[in-house]
Amino acid sequence: MKVFVTGGTGALGPYIVSELHAAGHEVTALARTSAKASAVEAMGATPSGASLFDVESLARAFAGHNAVLNLATSIPEPRRFLTASGWRDNDEIRDAGSAAVAEAVRRVEGLRLVQESVAFNHADAGAEWIDEESALDPLSHGVSALAAERHATEVGGVALRFGLFYGPGSSHSKMLIDSARRHVGFVAGSPRAFQPAIHLADAAGATVAALAVPSGVYLVTDDEPLTRRDFARAVGAAVGVVRLVRSPGSAARLGGRFTQSLTRSHRTSNGRFVAASGWSPKFPSAREGWRATVDTMLSRNA
Repeated sequence: MKVFVTGGTGALGPYIVSELHAAGHEVTALARTSAKASAVEAMGATPSGASLFDVESLARAFAGHNAVLNLATSIPEPRRFLTASGWRDNDEIRDAGSAAVAEAVRRVEGLRLVQESVAFNHADAGAEWIDEESALDPLSHGVSALAAERHATEVGGVALRFGLFYGPGSSHSKMLIDSARRHVGFVAGSPRAFQPAIHLADAAGATVAALAVPSGVYLVTDDEPLTRRDFARAVGAAVGVVRLVRSPGSAARLGGRFTQSLTRSHRTSNGRFVAASGWSPKFPSAREGWRATVDTMLSRNA
């Protein structure tokens, strides 16, 4: 297949391109600057200068392809995470950008669309399991993700609600590892709340597997979501630190609507996607995933 990727230079992008190549697919990736075009070429993909918000240019770029993976996001850096303005670009990309992508897909015959989304728009369910039919309670900065899902499914596409990304290449993963080495475990809200997560390598494998599943919305997370306390312990164990001081704890709730994605409890089930695709994560939980992450980062620094 010929596959067009938006967001190919983000944290997930290199994993996606590698996974697509391994499956024998040919890859084109959106690249709006010369630096990003060079990065795309270094990954063995062909850069495209189409505009994410221009339906005509996207349709021209998509012509001749079999599928589009829309992974474009603009997640704010930590210091802007708690501000509405920090999320403005991401909201525009996920709403207006995904609408343009979906319309361009509609205009090109035979195209398959896979849209990245998030698991955090589900309502807090405590220790109860969550699936795709569970109640939603959209985050202030999550409404645009639901819009992206709608745009994709309206053209017969697939939307993947991912848990928290972690793994080599993720800036916040390095932050969590560095904190654990200082004996600080990041636990926002209740330590008993569940943290849905997915290693970047597993997210990439799921995205490629989604090319062959029926249209709809799917949760893509670990087989075993850990509580936030156990998630932090998994990071600590991966770096050889047993005793951790938990931070920021209940203080995270003071961020109100901007930190709800960090404090809600989401014990998510990936059962629907596993049944539809045959995919399963290489890392069943963050325990295995964090060990592999630290091992990979140490080998790269050796």
